[in-house]
Amino acid sequence: MVQKAKLNQKIAVVYMCAGMSSRFGGKIKQFAEVGKKGETLMEVSMQQAIKAGFNEIIFIVGEKTEEPFKDKFKAGYLNTPVFYAKQTFDPAERDRPWGTVDALVSAKGVITSSFVVCNGDDLYGEKSFKIMHDFLLKSASEDECATMGYELGNVLSKQGGVNRAKYLLDAKKNVIGLEEIFDIKKENMTQKEINEKTAVSMNLFGLKEKTLELLEQRLIDYKKKNAGDRRLECYLPNELGALAKDKKITLKLLHTKDKWLGITNPGDEVAVRKELLG
Repeated sequence: MVQKAKLNQKIAVVYMCAGMSSRFGGKIKQFAEVGKKGETLMEVSMQQAIKAGFNEIIFIVGEKTEEPFKDKFKAGYLNTPVFYAKQTFDPAERDRPWGTVDALVSAKGVITSSFVVCNGDDLYGEKSFKIMHDFLLKSASEDECATMGYELGNVLSKQGGVNRAKYLLDAKKNVIGLEEIFDIKKENMTQKEINEKTAVSMNLFGLKEKTLELLEQRLIDYKKKNAGDRRLECYLPNELGALAKDKKITLKLLHTKDKWLGITNPGDEVAVRKELLG
């Protein structure tokens, strides 16, 4: 049974959808049809989130994705209101936007509640969304955030090695950082001192409005430190880890047995569709 938000309490799901993928032929990955009834990847994810109890959807779009998303979803989906925030950058100074922290901070003002932020081109699973939703529903502290840990065995690729971020924990089992591990395959796990049960991040975070203010200040500092650089990006997992290490937030590690599905290259949608069809 879905535990709905108390009274009119909003809990939003925020999707990062600002980028276009060169590896996916310049197409919008979120619009790949993968569902049993021809639903797009984006629609399947939204359905999972809505069933889990989220009652507001926010898309962070970019110059090339703004119009397609607004044309497709307009102001609502399955009786759930949809809002938009736009990530921009100055091409005279930058070759690309300032990264995922910049994307999230661009939604400040649109986000007016506790929220989950995640990638728009990944499928996280209804149970994972529900675990995160219920955490946010019960969490009273503005300093208390969460990240969803997936079992490594559920997030590997049949196409070859993958990079995944392993959690660094304190004595209370709270996250104080993430360590990127590269080129993970089943056959090299022992060598890398990990196993199929190791919890890794797939960029599903439960945050509070106050977290946005903390991230905004870190972004300002990052831009000052790297002024003039055209390509460096400020990444959300790194900055949340730093905030946790500095005790500005508590980052709880939640666990799921859901299998993660995602699209990176053309043809991946076939594997996702097959998995969803069971």
